[in-house]
Amino acid sequence: MDSTHLAGIRTRNWKRQLNRSKYLYAMFALPAVYFVLFHFIPIFGNVIAFQNYNVFSGFIKSPWVGFDHFKVFLSDPYFWKLVRNTLMLNLYGLVFNFPAPIVLALLLNELRAKYFKRLVQSVAYLPHFLSTVVVSGMIVNFLAVDGMLNRLIEWFGGEQVQFLIQPSWFRTIYTASDIWQQIGWGTIIYLAALTGVDPQLYEAARMDGANRWKQMVHVTLPSLIPVITIMFLLSIGNSLSVGYEKILLLYNGATYETADVIQTYVYRRGLLGSDLSFAAAVGVFQSVVAYILVIGANRLTKSLGGTSLW
Repeated sequence: MDSTHLAGIRTRNWKRQLNRSKYLYAMFALPAVYFVLFHFIPIFGNVIAFQNYNVFSGFIKSPWVGFDHFKVFLSDPYFWKLVRNTLMLNLYGLVFNFPAPIVLALLLNELRAKYFKRLVQSVAYLPHFLSTVVVSGMIVNFLAVDGMLNRLIEWFGGEQVQFLIQPSWFRTIYTASDIWQQIGWGTIIYLAALTGVDPQLYEAARMDGANRWKQMVHVTLPSLIPVITIMFLLSIGNSLSVGYEKILLLYNGATYETADVIQTYVYRRGLLGSDLSFAAAVGVFQSVVAYILVIGANRLTKSLGGTSLW
């Protein structure tokens, strides 16, 4: 059989496969175009991090400055405060926000009343579909001096607390609102993973005398470990990135001490100050650090338990 005939067979097989899965390819086309346009092509724009970019001069004619913008950012006395605030918010997220969907998924998995389980799931999912602006507005209204929470405090005999202008309260407010907004949506992944647990494992555990608590500890939770590890690795990659939109809507000059993070600083310096090259340099810096952290965490988890992203 000559090479021309083999090539013809491969072409026919490829066309047959394409025709058989044409609807799946059509469904895949829109997300693919989205990622190409908004995630891959903009990567080339990072070149302005090494230039004094001028909108009118463009990429080609803008003067090159090398690593000057990186040096300015790293030598800024405010740099370490920004890093500390960013890492602290992410640490709060890892300690409180990350395990919250896992706990809720385990609790929902133990419910036997299907209608009540669906009701709890629906109520928990709803906040995810609220925009950041709406959630921030609700927080401001609830935590205002004359808001619902302060009225409850006064009703129980306490004194009003100015939550929104005290730096010590900002991280708690931000983390608690994130948990409320994302906990229901996050459980979807873990509940989906639980559907793949072999029922025979629970039957064997019951035969060995394990109650429901021990079944959850020794069967359900270990079955989630691979998924938990993957989600944890993905969270590590965002250690220098937080939801700055909510921060912009909630913070003020009085809370800069704990609320000002790298992204809000870049917003003020890069966008409001029109220093686009500096903003791009900070973005490249964050991406490099995130890459290093993901690589390191992936190798660590792979060496300890064998589960990894690749």
